[in-house]
Amino acid sequence: MIGASDPNMLIGEIALSGLALAAFWRLIVWIRDAPVRPDPWDAEVERQLSEAVEVCPHCLTEQPPTVWFCKGCNRAVGPYNNLMPYLQVFSQGEVFRNGTSGQFRNRPLILAGYFLVILGTFPIFAPLYLFSLLASRRKAPGEQDSGHLHE
Repeated sequence: MIGASDPNMLIGEIALSGLALAAFWRLIVWIRDAPVRPDPWDAEVERQLSEAVEVCPHCLTEQPPTVWFCKGCNRAVGPYNNLMPYLQVFSQGEVFRNGTSGQFRNRPLILAGYFLVILGTFPIFAPLYLFSLLASRRKAPGEQDSGHLHE
C-alpha cells in the first residue's frame, strides 16, 4: 500500500508505522528498565533442597540419583525417563498398564485421553487395548467411585 496514489493515505501509513515503531521501542525500554525481583529462595531453603533425597513417586522409596528403575516397585524413575527414547518406552508402558489395570481416576477426560493416545500411538492394537481399558472400568454392583486411585 506504500505506492498508493492518494498522498493522504501515504502520510497516514507512514504515521502509523512511526507510531508502531515508537510503541515497540517503548516496550523494549520498559522491559529493560523493569526492577529485578529478588530470588525467592533464601539460604535455608536452598540448603534443605540440596540435602533432600529423591523418592519414587509411586511407592516413596528413597532413590539414589543414578538409578533408572525403583528397587521397591520396579517402575521407571530416572530423571530423564521421558526424554530418552529407550526409557520412554518404559514410561509409556507404565501409563498403558495403569489404564488396563484400573490404576487411574475414572474420569471422562482421562478416558478420552487414553482413547486418543492409543489411537494415535498404536492404531493396530487399539481395539484390543480399548477392550481391556473398558473391561477394567466395569465395577461390581455395590462398588462406588470415590474419585481415588483404584487399588
